[in-house]
Amino acid sequence: MKIQFRPKLFDTLPGYGRGVFLQDFSSGLTVGVLALPLAMAFAIASGMSPSAGIWTAIVAGFLIAVLGGSRVQIGGPTGAFIPIVYAIVTDYGVANLLIATMMSGVMLFAMGALRLGNMIRFIPLSVVIGFTNGIAVVIFISQIKDFLGLPIDALPGEFFAKMSTLWAALPSAHLPTVAAAVASLGVLLGWNHQARKTAWMRRMPGPLAVLVIMTAVNALFALPIDTIGSRFGGIPQEIPAIGLPALELGMLGKLIAPAITIALLGAIESLLSARVADSLIDDRHDPNQELMAQGIANVAAPLFGGFAATGAIARTATNIRTGGRTPLAGMIHAGVLLAVVLALAPLASHIPLATLSAIVVVVAINMGEWHALAPQELRRYSLNYRTILLSTFFVTVVFDLTLAVELGMALASLFFIYRMSDLTRIERIPLEEHYGVEALTRADGSPRILAYSLFGSLFFGAANKLENLLQMQHGHPDVVILDMNKVINLDTTGLDILQTLHRNLGKRGAHLMLCGLNAQPASIVRRSGFQEALGADRITGNITTALVHAQRLSAGEAEIAYT
Repeated sequence: MKIQFRPKLFDTLPGYGRGVFLQDFSSGLTVGVLALPLAMAFAIASGMSPSAGIWTAIVAGFLIAVLGGSRVQIGGPTGAFIPIVYAIVTDYGVANLLIATMMSGVMLFAMGALRLGNMIRFIPLSVVIGFTNGIAVVIFISQIKDFLGLPIDALPGEFFAKMSTLWAALPSAHLPTVAAAVASLGVLLGWNHQARKTAWMRRMPGPLAVLVIMTAVNALFALPIDTIGSRFGGIPQEIPAIGLPALELGMLGKLIAPAITIALLGAIESLLSARVADSLIDDRHDPNQELMAQGIANVAAPLFGGFAATGAIARTATNIRTGGRTPLAGMIHAGVLLAVVLALAPLASHIPLATLSAIVVVVAINMGEWHALAPQELRRYSLNYRTILLSTFFVTVVFDLTLAVELGMALASLFFIYRMSDLTRIERIPLEEHYGVEALTRADGSPRILAYSLFGSLFFGAANKLENLLQMQHGHPDVVILDMNKVINLDTTGLDILQTLHRNLGKRGAHLMLCGLNAQPASIVRRSGFQEALGADRITGNITTALVHAQRLSAGEAEIAYT
């Protein structure tokens, strides 16, 4: 199979001019300064260093922009990855996280190369909302430690152990840290609210504003709180050495599940972000190209000490709102971050961790679709929808995202099978009402010809619907006609039931006839050889023609008067 690799950048180059460049430059600058605090906050919340978050945003952000399938996608670390990355770091260490990230990159590229991008859209909305809200809760819980300044070296990855550890440490909350976190939260929320009314405030994103304000306050008054400098020794003012993380062959098997989790979440979030962007700029992204770009980015970022990256919905929306219309804006955003690291890295030592924690708390609150969990909202939907959403949400919070998605998809599939089976019906056609009883029955009153109309999908979930026909509860006719004009799908299990019915009738010298086959059922009947086994005159276009043939096959040659 030939891989189609054509970045969206190529489509934007013809006609590119100075006006578009100025828009892209302005937007890239804005998104770049917005990405700085978010990249550091997400990295720290994930158990990584702030520089790891920045270099993820630089490397992955640049590659996603250059090679991606969307005009305006901004890539980098996101809040959704926090619980996944933190769990992998806790269980396997940083080096193995980087290996798992690179493995996920290979998977993402393969998904795009195999043209599987559109299949991500098959994930039901109830599953997406369930795990998105669940991730938001997990992110919020992960910030309690730094928001309250609790003296905990490392939070356990398991939910109940984590909550127990936090509860035991609550009496030891550090009041100066709490005050700084609450002040940061107030400044951020107040800035975001006031920016809607004040033009000049809109030019500086809220996360950057609170970062600058609280860093300045801490630098002037030397607050007794943890900072990037005190915990991480600051951010290196240099480009990191490129190199492969240490690899233990024995760990590869254990890292497959984490890699699949990263790849799955990265694919879902990036394509959801691209779809939101499409609706804002009236464009259409290439999902397969986007997945290949995400794959390359996740292979490259760990070489610079970065970790998992994907499309960031908030930064992509900001890029669009500030005028970005081509991938150059995303490239400039990465260049701005690089310039900040090389020029202003020493200033990062004064950034309070409580401020970064407050930023992540607001991100967690904003990313959740909390209205979807309201009782009055849930009552609007079916029991199946509520079960899938709440189960996915609960398992995401308490256990694991991968398990949650697997459970959600399994429930969705089971409910879909049940619903499709319920919609499939088989009804007896009252031929005697149209053609007379004498023409259709024997002297003893038993039926010579029976006809049934099938509705829906004749698949493995609805195979039991044919049991009555197999048992022939309506007698032992000479001919059974199945009108399949309203059957939209036939799978191999349904085909097997038809073949069994054909054999059972044949043992009694009776015949099976099919009529009104649609394209898909007709195709599988033909390709399986069942058409040949039935005979050419046993498959007709409509019920009327089938009755003509059925009369000839019937033991008695009574005449049917068509009306």
